[in-house]
Amino acid sequence: MDERELQQLIDGVRAGRVSADDAVAQLRRLPFAEVGDTLVDHHRTIRQGMPEAVYGEGKSAEQCIAIVGELLAHSSGPVLLTRASKAIELAVLAAHPGGETSAGCVLWRAPSQPHRTADVLVISAGTSDVPVVDECMLTLRAYGFAPDRLTDVGVAGLHRLLAYVDRVTAADAIVVVAGMEGALASVVGGLTAVPVVAVPTSVGHGSGLSGITALLAMHAACASGVTVVGIDNGFGAACAVARMFR
Repeated sequence: MDERELQQLIDGVRAGRVSADDAVAQLRRLPFAEVGDTLVDHHRTIRQGMPEAVYGEGKSAEQCIAIVGELLAHSSGPVLLTRASKAIELAVLAAHPGGETSAGCVLWRAPSQPHRTADVLVISAGTSDVPVVDECMLTLRAYGFAPDRLTDVGVAGLHRLLAYVDRVTAADAIVVVAGMEGALASVVGGLTAVPVVAVPTSVGHGSGLSGITALLAMHAACASGVTVVGIDNGFGAACAVARMFR
């Protein structure tokens, strides 16, 4: 339930369209509902402006099916499952068909029209970073953006990025996804004044240390004010942008 739905419920009770008992039944699920071992947070949209997403890794297919089912049944907004194995993805889709899949994520009830006007550009250094880009893009769409993407423009061939510099400088916010030494975040941060959220990826050769090198390099970026999220966390980068444009 979000602020709009809560206001509609109050208006419905005031106008006599919704009975007091029906309103109490709906409000009983706030702030959370107990679903097995999980306390599903129906209050999160009101507090944070974004609904709860379901993190699939470590959960059983049955748990994911139950949590997604609770969110679909008792909310009207988008429902997002992230980091799901292929087996869990297939099981949850069999129980709750109609979801859109991308990079281990499933999105139900994607907004038909974006309600956030910010122009968000997601940039990747290499093609190997695209799964993280895909996770970020789907999350941004779930939260009301219409993001654009620019892939494989890393610093090993800087002319590729410079060929699209107008798209970079026209964006309202940028997510930079890069592994190896993570230098692309500092380059982009030096080209534009808009918020830049950097996502280090686990892509890289021996001394990349599964993304730690890129993570530390992004934290030490020469460009001031670059925000850095965790390794491979395209979801977290999208949430950072959503908070910025609340």
